[in-house]
Amino acid sequence: MEHGSFSDNSKSTFSLTDEDHTLANAVRFTLNQDPRVSFCGYSIPHPSENRVNIRIQTTGAPAREVLKDACQDLMMMCQHVRSTFDTVVADYKTRNPSEEMDTDDSDNVG
Repeated sequence: MEHGSFSDNSKSTFSLTDEDHTLANAVRFTLNQDPRVSFCGYSIPHPSENRVNIRIQTTGAPAREVLKDACQDLMMMCQHVRSTFDTVVADYKTRNPSEEMDTDDSDNVG
């Protein structure tokens, strides 16, 4: 849900339900990388509420568009991290075919 001014769309507060610091901090970081953003911050109204408010003020661009772009940039970053991780794991498994990770701690009791 967006809370903003009808006369100035460069300033808005977006309320995201069922989210917490994990997404809010990543979106805030991504928004602050955008030169169109003059201010960005987030708050959680109450610890028992699963809701985050993200405040965006831009240099003139519509805040909604800037948020949309930031979310798309964040998705691209996550896809890059996942792709890089998968590549490195595959390379490791190729170089060390006989090594298997032992995740069973029952053998190490003692």
